[in-house]
Amino acid sequence: MSLSDHLLSLEELKTRIIDHLSKIYPHLDHADLCEKIVNLMDYEKVFHEAKQHCNLWSENDIVTITYGDSIKKENELPLDTLHHFIHNHLKGIASTIHILPFYPYSSDDGFSVINYSEVNQSLGNWQNINKIADDFSLMADLVINHCSSRSLWFDNYKQNKHPGADYFIEIEPETDLSHVVRPRTSPLLRETETLNGKKHVWCTFSHDQIDFNFENPKVLLEFVKIIKHYLDNGVSLFRLDAVAFLWKKVDTSCINLIETHEIIRLLRLLIEHNNPNAIVITETNIPNKENLSYFGNANEAHLIYNFTLPPLILYTMLSGKSDLLKQWMMSMPPAQNGTSYFNFIATHDGIGLRPVEGILTDETVDEIAELMQKFGGDVSWRAMPDGGHRPYELNISLIDAMKGTFEGEDNHQLNRFICAHAIMMALEGIPAFYIHSLFATHNDHQKMEMTSNKRAINRHNWDYDELTALLDSKDTIHQNVFEKLKEIIHIRKNQKAFHPNATQFTLHFEQSLFAFWRQSQDRTQSIFCIYNVTNSTQTAALKDLNLIEIEDWSDLISGHKYNDPRESIILEPYDFVWISNK
Repeated sequence: MSLSDHLLSLEELKTRIIDHLSKIYPHLDHADLCEKIVNLMDYEKVFHEAKQHCNLWSENDIVTITYGDSIKKENELPLDTLHHFIHNHLKGIASTIHILPFYPYSSDDGFSVINYSEVNQSLGNWQNINKIADDFSLMADLVINHCSSRSLWFDNYKQNKHPGADYFIEIEPETDLSHVVRPRTSPLLRETETLNGKKHVWCTFSHDQIDFNFENPKVLLEFVKIIKHYLDNGVSLFRLDAVAFLWKKVDTSCINLIETHEIIRLLRLLIEHNNPNAIVITETNIPNKENLSYFGNANEAHLIYNFTLPPLILYTMLSGKSDLLKQWMMSMPPAQNGTSYFNFIATHDGIGLRPVEGILTDETVDEIAELMQKFGGDVSWRAMPDGGHRPYELNISLIDAMKGTFEGEDNHQLNRFICAHAIMMALEGIPAFYIHSLFATHNDHQKMEMTSNKRAINRHNWDYDELTALLDSKDTIHQNVFEKLKEIIHIRKNQKAFHPNATQFTLHFEQSLFAFWRQSQDRTQSIFCIYNVTNSTQTAALKDLNLIEIEDWSDLISGHKYNDPRESIILEPYDFVWISNK
């Protein structure tokens, strides 16, 4: 790019920045604020044209989600241990590593950030992060809604010092906040002693997590600095944590507000003009229709978490009925080029239940919650406007959630678990594996009790030597799951029809089967994916599939060839086939 072209493009970018700022802060000096943002991003030195409606991913992309200390070794920094493990065991399997918050924190396993610019010394340093970013694409959390009550900013707020004195939201305690959507049961306001007397500050999630006041543009500028720092340290995927709650207006739900969407558009614009291959992903654990809105017009999130998938797959496996999963999938719009779904069925959090509101009845949700408790899990609750409580999240490891069905525990746990992941891997979107799902890590009751945190049940810390020994042993569920998932992942990565944006159509079989068809973007490969979601043998007739006669069809999993259109497919409990012409 010539100097004149660079200057012209930069002026165009400034115009776009000002357009966003005018919608977020209609009464401010937008030109001055724009110049501050441009200087913080250092566009004079680092500037690239953004890629419009371009898919920044392929069928080869697989994400692994992990804490920096999910795997530990004595006398070694956890980030070093993690790097060694993923290099030795996940190279060629995972393309992206999402390291959950690796900053100094005070609670919530990293999501109460004390300092956004430092790496937690107990984990390692930026050099450790850089090494991982050299081997894999790196996803990091931008914990943008709130910070720790022990942060410098909040300490300064209490002392009426800058920066921080005006970074938080003060509300009079008698204010009517009944319209505010709550993800927790804790009081929304925290009473705080300050130099200016007693104040009440806004806390969406906990009293250790103080919400930022984005009506103050200084807060926005702080996060522009943070984003630039992460970009400079190899972060190429930005997970906007709890972003749906970002902007607050009294007398509204304070979720999914227009200003929140506008800030996401602005941040995407800033990020992609620094690194045109960088990706923004929104973490919005909300009902499905609201979640879809974070694609915008392919100008907000590149990826959105497919939050409805985990609870709906769990219901399907527990009930042996695919009807609701099928209906939901038929209602999902294909993602535009330049956007995609982020598919997962387990994360560091529990299995959220809000995304299946309107899909599963309250009675069914209660039945699932009761069953998960029988399988050794727990339930987190949220406050309702009428003063009552509803299940918000299931806290359980996924392997233990798959112990049985509504009929009780059985001996199909392993196959049920693999089948659920095989569904996720074949669906439109990018598949993501929580590291503990790769190893079939069981409920960690001891950690949950020690921390008094229900989510800790699914946040086990493995000893490196113990884990590698289990993965090398042929008689453990951990080895069986890891080897089977790796085998299926390798198969998936070689299929053009599994590109995240390849065509997808739902197939109509009996509800004991879940089936869909994928076709590659160049229309040369078709894959028919058929799953038995029950604990009994099921049959599917080959004649019910559109297998073109002049092509050869075979199951990618077993290698079985299908040459006779009168043949039937016999599926054992939780068995599945990927029938392809390539």
